[in-house]
Amino acid sequence: MYIPERKPLFRKNIKKTNPYGVAAMLAIILGMLVFLRSMDQGEVTPMFLPTPTPTRTLDSFAGEAAVYFGAGDLDKSIEAYQQAVQLDPTNAELRAELARILVYSSTLLTIDQERIDRLQEALQMINSAVAIAPEDSMVHAIKSFTLDWLAGNSLTQADNATMLNEAEQEAIYAIQMDNQNMLALAYYAEILVDQQKWIQAEQNIREAVVRAPELMDVRRISGYTQESLGNYSLAINEYIEAIRINPNLTFIYLRVGANYRKLQQFEAALDYFDKAATINEQLGVRDSIPYFSIATTYTQMGEFFSAGLNARKGLNFSPDNADAYGRLGIVYHRSRNYEGAIPAFKCATSGCTAEESCEVRQCDPEVDPMVEVVGLPLTAGTVDYYLTYGAVLAGMHRSSNGYCEEAMDILGLVKQNYGSDPIIMQNVVESETICMSYGY
Repeated sequence: MYIPERKPLFRKNIKKTNPYGVAAMLAIILGMLVFLRSMDQGEVTPMFLPTPTPTRTLDSFAGEAAVYFGAGDLDKSIEAYQQAVQLDPTNAELRAELARILVYSSTLLTIDQERIDRLQEALQMINSAVAIAPEDSMVHAIKSFTLDWLAGNSLTQADNATMLNEAEQEAIYAIQMDNQNMLALAYYAEILVDQQKWIQAEQNIREAVVRAPELMDVRRISGYTQESLGNYSLAINEYIEAIRINPNLTFIYLRVGANYRKLQQFEAALDYFDKAATINEQLGVRDSIPYFSIATTYTQMGEFFSAGLNARKGLNFSPDNADAYGRLGIVYHRSRNYEGAIPAFKCATSGCTAEESCEVRQCDPEVDPMVEVVGLPLTAGTVDYYLTYGAVLAGMHRSSNGYCEEAMDILGLVKQNYGSDPIIMQNVVESETICMSYGY
């Protein structure tokens, strides 16, 4: 086989190369080596390489937030809107939409102060939107919505009335700026319901439904209006329309279930509460409210064992949530399980140790979390827990347990704060009378 002779590469060229050219080439090679070394050590960044983390655009965050809201994951929707606002802090529309989602997310919170804090956060956000765009109709509409819901969670009647009046003014202003803004008209109707101006509210929401039947908020408020009027079947129809438009908002399913329960259509109620629980499970949301709604329904059906199981399941979703213990106490009270109600109410009102909370939850201390529970202060949202706790202690008093001593302290606190409420005071007097018969 013939193998051609291999000649030294560049031999002829090297002989003819200018010595200055060789020096220049060596300098270039040396420079490249220095550059590559610097790049390897991170001192120089090569051009055209992708950034370590892709830069997110404003539209991507806003779109993601809308998708999460549609999926019913309000917490992730809030996170995405907050990131969008950081990218464009002067965008009033984004701030308004974030405020709206913050308001709706308050439905997932059961403790009064946490709910108020969330609504205050929404108010702060919408106020910043108003400062940016003071002549924007939608911004003022969402401010009216925020104030209305905050008024419904206010701790005093005076605050409630003040905020409702401010909410009404914001809604009217929004409509004056844009009479085609059907969200503003719907929010105005919701405010009118809360002001007990039902005829005017129904007229306004009817117009909003005719002109904007595909807006979830419009259908929700139409359902709320009918529910407030006692038209539970009509309310259910409107809430179901809202679900059709946005099928993953669990708080609307809870309203449907509550209205079916008022009609004593318990199986239908359980079905909608179960749908809410299923959506939460799919989203990974640990929300106890659907399970307590199921428990309350079973209580009304007289199925107390099922009621207790669901109430404890809801409690174990948030074992440090004092409100959940209060809800369990109410379920036990309605089930006539007074002995079980007492430690549950104790955790809700004055708090309890990790061992006591475990006993209420019927937990396994070897496996389940051991948590101490901080009791809830007496407020409009917790007065039912205090009042019922006092009544159960009075009813279960025996000379061997001395329950009436604690009952009188609790009832005295309720009387001190709600002495002007005739219904509450009627219950207080009945329980005090029992204890007085024992010499307290």
